[in-house]
Amino acid sequence: MNKLKTSSRSLLILCGLALLVVLFVPMWRIDLDAPQYPEGLMLQIYANKLAGNVDIINGLNHYIGMKTLHADDFPEFRILPGIIVFFSLLSIIVAVVGKRKWLNLLLTLFILFGVIAMIDFWRWEYQYGHDLNPDAAIRIPGMAYQPPLIGFKQLLNFGAYSIPDIGGWIFVGVGAILLLLVILETRRAKLSRNFTGVAGILILAVSITSLTGCSTAPEAIRYGKDNCYSCKMTITDNRFGAELVTRKGKTYKFDDAHCILSFLHADAVDKKEIAAVYFTDFTGDHQLVNATEAFFLQSELFQSPMNGNLAAFRVEDSMKKKEIQYTAARINWAQLNK
Repeated sequence: MNKLKTSSRSLLILCGLALLVVLFVPMWRIDLDAPQYPEGLMLQIYANKLAGNVDIINGLNHYIGMKTLHADDFPEFRILPGIIVFFSLLSIIVAVVGKRKWLNLLLTLFILFGVIAMIDFWRWEYQYGHDLNPDAAIRIPGMAYQPPLIGFKQLLNFGAYSIPDIGGWIFVGVGAILLLLVILETRRAKLSRNFTGVAGILILAVSITSLTGCSTAPEAIRYGKDNCYSCKMTITDNRFGAELVTRKGKTYKFDDAHCILSFLHADAVDKKEIAAVYFTDFTGDHQLVNATEAFFLQSELFQSPMNGNLAAFRVEDSMKKKEIQYTAARINWAQLNK
């Protein structure tokens, strides 16, 4: 059976119309937050223009040597509307023709476009963050300002969060519907020879979708480079670092237990949004260990950067040795997190 069901055709027409909406709504957004901008700054990317706080962002970029943003500098803005119209019309044509092989072709082209678009977006972010004016007022050797492809990244005192906007989510939704239709129509046709091809499409789609996932794993603290989110001091002592990760993948780094505990007790982040809290192992290779699995000691002899004087340990035997050396008292995470 090569003919598509009526319900599949209806969904294809709906996808075609939805793609036309993308021409009028933002496709992507980059949010910036910093202490001096409590309300945050936002850059919105449409199919043919930039919007949001473009002038303010350009003013800030000037000081650190980044290029200013102008729509005329993006050739993508001249061809992207045509590509969107192409996929809109092709979806409607496939619905009218009603052939399964045309549906497979549509999905393949749509995924290929998604891969190319993400690669091109990453390429632009790389050049934008690395191609700096050597005569800029503020220069930090070895520092780059590449925004994240998706998710969160700390850039000096700015937190940058990159995520699809309305148009981007429409693209994701259309891709998911096309993938579902291919699977359902292939099963309906009972053509086993196409199973491998469909599985390959599914794996590719899942791989692309995974790019938009937000990791809640801890991010390595760059000692001597990263700043404490609370006290703004550079994190230098690799025995006392700490980190909080939200469910959206945003990370907050701290130089001392005092700073992260004050941050938690102030409810700066809704507790429901916290994925995990990590502390640096006081001994060994100083890897980050989940607070719920760590062993803690408290002693004034630790002399931590902000006088939190709390040390975390991944291994209990290591803790016992330091307990005697520093005349320290044991304390658990439940007590600290009250």
